[in-house]
Amino acid sequence: MPFIQPVFSIPSLIFLLLLFGYLGVPLWMWSLYIAATLLVINAPIWGWSIFGVVAVILNVPWFRRTLITIPIMGGIQSLKLLPNISETERAAIEAGTVWVDGEFFSGAPNFKRMRSEPYPQLPPEIQTFLEGPVEQVCRMATDWEIQRRKDLPPAVWSYLKEERFFGLMIPKEYGGLGFSNLAYSAVMVKLASRSFIHTATVGVTNSLGPAKLLLNYGTQAQKDYYLPRLARGEEIPCFALTEPTAGSDAASITSQGVVFQDEHGKLCLRLTFRKRYITLGTIATLIGLAFKLRDPDNLLGKGEDVGITCALIPANTPGVVLGRRHDPMGVPFYNSPIEGRDVIVPIDQIIGGVEQAGQGWRMLMQTLAAGRGISFPATCTGIAKLVTRVTSAHATVRRQFGLSIGRFEGVEEPLARLGGLTYLMDAARIYTCGAVDKGEKPSVVSAIAKYQFTELSRKLINDGMDVLGGSGICRGPRNLLASIYIATPIPITVEGSNILTRTMMIFGQGAIRCHPYIYQEVQTLNREDAIAFDHALWHHIALIVRNGFRAGLLNVSRGYLAPAPVSGLTAQFYRKLAWASTTFAFMTDLALIGFGGTLKRREKLTGRFADVLSWMYLGMATLRRFEAEGQNPEDLPAVRWAMQYAFAQIQQGFEGIFANFSIPVLGPLFRGPVLAWWRFNSIGALPSDELGSNIAQQLQIPGAIRDRLTPGIYVPDHPNEALGRLEQAFRLSSQAEAIFKTIKTASRDGKLPQMKPQQLIDAALTAGVITEDDAALLREAESARNDAIQVDSFTLEEYQHGGQLTLWPPKDKLESRVETTL
Repeated sequence: MPFIQPVFSIPSLIFLLLLFGYLGVPLWMWSLYIAATLLVINAPIWGWSIFGVVAVILNVPWFRRTLITIPIMGGIQSLKLLPNISETERAAIEAGTVWVDGEFFSGAPNFKRMRSEPYPQLPPEIQTFLEGPVEQVCRMATDWEIQRRKDLPPAVWSYLKEERFFGLMIPKEYGGLGFSNLAYSAVMVKLASRSFIHTATVGVTNSLGPAKLLLNYGTQAQKDYYLPRLARGEEIPCFALTEPTAGSDAASITSQGVVFQDEHGKLCLRLTFRKRYITLGTIATLIGLAFKLRDPDNLLGKGEDVGITCALIPANTPGVVLGRRHDPMGVPFYNSPIEGRDVIVPIDQIIGGVEQAGQGWRMLMQTLAAGRGISFPATCTGIAKLVTRVTSAHATVRRQFGLSIGRFEGVEEPLARLGGLTYLMDAARIYTCGAVDKGEKPSVVSAIAKYQFTELSRKLINDGMDVLGGSGICRGPRNLLASIYIATPIPITVEGSNILTRTMMIFGQGAIRCHPYIYQEVQTLNREDAIAFDHALWHHIALIVRNGFRAGLLNVSRGYLAPAPVSGLTAQFYRKLAWASTTFAFMTDLALIGFGGTLKRREKLTGRFADVLSWMYLGMATLRRFEAEGQNPEDLPAVRWAMQYAFAQIQQGFEGIFANFSIPVLGPLFRGPVLAWWRFNSIGALPSDELGSNIAQQLQIPGAIRDRLTPGIYVPDHPNEALGRLEQAFRLSSQAEAIFKTIKTASRDGKLPQMKPQQLIDAALTAGVITEDDAALLREAESARNDAIQVDSFTLEEYQHGGQLTLWPPKDKLESRVETTL
């Protein structure tokens, strides 16, 4: 048919091949394409015959199922290509919902949907609470005072109860404050900037604890009795899950409860347990307990082994052993072991009643998923903002070699990280809160948040300590970072260690939970449902084909073939996110096919997949913040820095995946040419020195940009407070900087003699180089600067007995001298 030739030439067929592959057209369109190709190449009759048979088999569901899908089902089951999912893993996978994380597994993220997700703002009444009770509780005790007491002062405990801090998330009808997750997060941000003890105390009562479990699963009678008492602080709750032999593998708990009938015929539980690492445990009055429930006589009608169950145990119940305490890094929040020996409680102490017996693991997974996504990001963001504010002020106030140390490029580098990552963390915190407040329970995103926020805060506190130097390591009331630095390993380890969160939860569970088809395939295989499996399998194959084409084309075009939902500078970041997502989705499918059920044991590889997924999410949250806050041009340096940093982490993750992709046949290809090309045509590199310098200098200027990077934390205005003193010196130093430059210029030009700094100020005043007001400001700034850089010291007796500290040099000598270099 020669008339076909002008319409379907070889170049047009190649174009159609790439277009169809990029768009992911349905099977019948591929059949038409192959038919057109056969026409162009004048295929012989036997070629048409083969095509006809294959096309009919693939396009007619009954033939496809019978001849292809069912044999594939048998092969997958015999070769164990899909992972075997235990009941505990199934509960973890099914906990919560798939949110925007699923978009990245699709390979073609719907940016319109992701940009339309809520990015909420605090209502006025919450702002009033932050500026009232939260401000007041921060004012009542410094972190140093809490550290010395090894507890919150009694007045603070009373105030927390009086103002319902332990019932922030409990609805108003039960006596709580009924806060949203965003409001609770804002409270935690501010408390974290004052003391880790505040967040450990308030966080446990409002996140994973009896209140949350009661709200989600409790009977009405349980809610009516316990929630008002918890809201008022009459009950101090804790939740006892971790054991000596069951840490991150919480499903391996050995604590047991046995159902029996007492002498009155009432059903009861006899509990034996040994728990550790229980925050608030030693002072708790109400224990939420996770245990394995046995019912030897089948009194509940659920069999002998009922499963993991959660119950409420009053701490004064006979057999409960409290009173001991752990010492986590010397940080004095209550953390303790708890034991129970033949503890007997009524059966109705099971949270949710008998109906929820055996459902404890599911309850915990769903509750943990929300807690990880709210409490940890809030605490770590509060810490990041405090470290950023303290470090930037110190870098301005502290002088070496005649310059503020913040002018040195070596100090600019960590300052840039502080500014860029703090902007990113606050963005992801609010973005995640918006999802949870609208009803989502994003378990994978919560795991990302738990891991990344705690790791990023560790990175930033290290940067802050490096800049502060000796001022950071000498503890006392003037030191604002040492306690946070010491406490940093604690959030790394709790509610699932970071190592397992990264290697198993984010990608190991995420690949199954968030993938468009994997979990469907697993479920239909288990049910031996050939029709449903056929539907999922062939859509999955189509997805792999489409993502293969998209990955290649977006790589070659550096993402420019992907449409961006916005114009301007940030459009490039959306295109790169599409490029990253497609590559990630394609490599995920190759890994699932190549490694099969053994993939979850290849934790180094799954950890790198988790890194890529994490940074795509954090990058998307950063872009969402920039747009939600009105695309302020002054925020662009922080946005650009954060996005470039995110893509550098994605680049590193993909390099690790390609270099260690050891599947047969394709492995050498990825370890060789693909890796080499990826390094040559990288998706990202670390931000430039110029961009970092821009951010570092912005942080050292008092004003709106610095304040927008560090909002919502406790900043005392009294100079007797460590941060208040430092902020005052920072403001005065900044105001005096121009006067210093005037004197320097005059001295360099020979208008002023070489002399000591104090004499130079007098000489400049006499010579008319500066005014009386200028001289007064200089002296005030230098006095404040010298005061701010002092560190605490103790006499030997004070140090041994924890008495009052002595400032060195003494205050009178400090005020009588102004030492600086101009």
